[in-house]
Amino acid sequence: MSSDRIHLRVGVSDLRRHPGERMGVQRDVDLGGIGVSSAAVPAGSTGRLDVVVESRSDGVTVTGTLTVPWTGPCRRCLEPTDGVAEVHLREVFSDDPVDADLLPIESDVIDLGPVLHDAAVLALPLAPLCRDDCAGPAPESFPVQRADGDERPVDPRWSALDELRFDPGTDAPLE
Repeated sequence: MSSDRIHLRVGVSDLRRHPGERMGVQRDVDLGGIGVSSAAVPAGSTGRLDVVVESRSDGVTVTGTLTVPWTGPCRRCLEPTDGVAEVHLREVFSDDPVDADLLPIESDVIDLGPVLHDAAVLALPLAPLCRDDCAGPAPESFPVQRADGDERPVDPRWSALDELRFDPGTDAPLE
């Protein structure tokens, strides 16, 4: 995950003079480097922000969507896969955020950066799939000898486990 902070500051001074007034904000936002253990936003990729900022008597409300491209390995076949995640945003900014759910307005400017960062991380899939019917690696491609003499496929990516030993005094593989 990137340690760079996302900055997206939006001035709301004119908007706040008229409670109930709205302003649309559409921007491409650099989200590259944000990721979780199984998926990430590719470097150089941008997310698409499309929100409406609405003035309230005690602050502003931001409502809309963030669209985020992602890449990661399929959880079944481990082949690279990608997609686009869309997350709905609804945040309230206040002059005096006494409630922990409210975000601050500082000098008639709201910073959507932390909101976008959190929304992008939460939008990424924790267990991506290349397609809904992915069955995993092709079993017939990886033969192995089973204890009963029958052959069954083994994925070569698991071959390091053949060397795993649980008894410190034995050099023979576990059967």
